[in-house]
Amino acid sequence: MAMQTATFGAGCFWCLEAAMNQLSGVIQALSGYMGGESSFPTYEQVCRGNTGHAEVVQVQFESNLISFEQLCLIFFSLHDPTQLNRQGNDVGTQYRSVVFYHNDEQLQLVRGVMAELERTQVFAQRIVTEVSPAGPFYVAEEYHQGYFLQHPEQGYCQFIVAPKMAKFRQNYTTLLKPN
Repeated sequence: MAMQTATFGAGCFWCLEAAMNQLSGVIQALSGYMGGESSFPTYEQVCRGNTGHAEVVQVQFESNLISFEQLCLIFFSLHDPTQLNRQGNDVGTQYRSVVFYHNDEQLQLVRGVMAELERTQVFAQRIVTEVSPAGPFYVAEEYHQGYFLQHPEQGYCQFIVAPKMAKFRQNYTTLLKPN
């Protein structure tokens, strides 16, 4: 088993965490914060936008079952990487599109994925996803973990997360964990 770690920020972490946890080869995906100056930030501090942290999902995965490149492609399909410091109505650097790489191989792979997405013009606009070295990861408060599965009736989950999840499940059926 070749265990690796990947860290992605795609705006609000609820959708990305829910999707990543459904993939075969993913051991665990946790919502949290990375990329800021302060230690142990709270959700309220990050939401104010003055800590420098992004809402991220840290993924523990078995690279012999799912590749970092596949995770990158899924990450790019679950949000709009052409929006600078925002996703929809969520505005601020805490909602930036970002890949925090954990080694040189991940850096090269994410750059390659981005170059191919640009070359094939998958997005109408230029990709503005930040690519930065991973730093300390701070796990988000417990109520954020598995939020979409626990609160499907919540407004944001119904109107924003649920449609993304339906499209994700349709597009990545072969990569999903068996029920």
